[in-house]
Amino acid sequence: MRTVRRVSAALTVPLIAASLACPAGAVVVPEPVGGSLLAGHGVIEVTTPGVPAAPKIDASSWIIADVDTGQVLAAKDPHGQYLPASALKTLTSITLIPKLNRSDLIQPSQQTCDVEGTKVGMTPKLKYRADDLFKAMLLMSANDAALAVASTGNGLKATLDAMNAEARRLQADDTLAASPNGLDVDLGLNLHTQHTSAYDLALFLKQGLKLPDFKDYISTVNAKFPIPVPAPKKGQKKSSTTTTTEPIYSHDRLLPGEPYAYRGMIGGKNGYTVHAGQTFVGAARRNGHTIVISLMHGEVLWESAVKLLDWGFAADGKVKPVGTLVDAVGTHQATAPASPGSAGAGAGRSAAAKPGTSMMVMAAGAGGGVILLAGILFLVRRRRTPAVDGPPPPVTVTSPPPPADPGPFTPEALPGDPPLVRFEPFGAPEPFSAPESSGAPDPGPAAPGDLPPWEQPNRK
Repeated sequence: MRTVRRVSAALTVPLIAASLACPAGAVVVPEPVGGSLLAGHGVIEVTTPGVPAAPKIDASSWIIADVDTGQVLAAKDPHGQYLPASALKTLTSITLIPKLNRSDLIQPSQQTCDVEGTKVGMTPKLKYRADDLFKAMLLMSANDAALAVASTGNGLKATLDAMNAEARRLQADDTLAASPNGLDVDLGLNLHTQHTSAYDLALFLKQGLKLPDFKDYISTVNAKFPIPVPAPKKGQKKSSTTTTTEPIYSHDRLLPGEPYAYRGMIGGKNGYTVHAGQTFVGAARRNGHTIVISLMHGEVLWESAVKLLDWGFAADGKVKPVGTLVDAVGTHQATAPASPGSAGAGAGRSAAAKPGTSMMVMAAGAGGGVILLAGILFLVRRRRTPAVDGPPPPVTVTSPPPPADPGPFTPEALPGDPPLVRFEPFGAPEPFSAPESSGAPDPGPAAPGDLPPWEQPNRK
């Protein structure tokens, strides 16, 4: 068997030098979440006789995993940080679905109704059930619906804090959310202020599959959304009701009856903006196993997703895994980290700088001297699970204390005419002090590929 890894040999020499030169010192060697092999930026797989090589697809990053066993079967730059586009709505959903009842009523503001991109078409004159908003958000990727559910309770900022806290709880350390819907340049966001990874998207979907409502939403092909009854034309009788419905349809082309219908498909969430490219995370179940795939910064979406799923089912149980999908830490959502732009946010991301940046390793010697070693070409993330390819050398890992519990989420009561939702404008992002993320090149303008008319450039 042969392991395909894009790992620089420059990592090993400085660490050995530090160990020999300073045996009495402590060397901190962080490892990526999910296993040491997942630090690679290229294709990561263990070739096995009788199993074809992992598929070649037009995407900068992807992952294939079995969520039942937790095994990552193959990946490409799994911890590379990229713009998420609408795939970020998976994090928004798994954060808010446990906090809201399906029957909760939410009244949007005019600003919410006027948000950029794909919209279901809301009005501040109506109150919408959370159930309908989640359907619009996860089926047709409605940005107005996502903003409406995110603006409940204590407001948009509190929701973004909760999203980032949930990402930390799931050990999705590549993620920084600055919007509930994944829009980027529309909101003045970039890789400094918003990003995630293929690995983290898989963690989000893994968590989502544990939530019956989330699983129901992503499996739904079509639904009905409430709209106001049009004013009667001259001579027509006024309707006795104030609302009617219109159909909405899923953007997931792998669901039953869709052009790329995939056998056993559970569902997923796709996204697209010019700068993010095609993004997707989805799951299918066959023969007692659930395969989760995700891809980022892609060019062709549905054909690529089918190739990843096909390989996953063909290779599952036959290849040596290259990593694991880690479990959440704790059973409740932790206090969110400082918002982007604050000193706390910059400090929080400094320990999870993108792979590809240089790093200094310091070891304290027996005589109190300090050896400073430079030249490691990439920084991998804090070790969470044992390495798949054997036990690592002894290391000292320092972890921050767990954040405090923020307490229960309590949506505001409905006093009547005043709307439940209070929109907090995004505004221009504050200066953000975190290191640049992932090193993903600016893709520039990208062809919309097989996007439907409602999901054209810079729209999701």
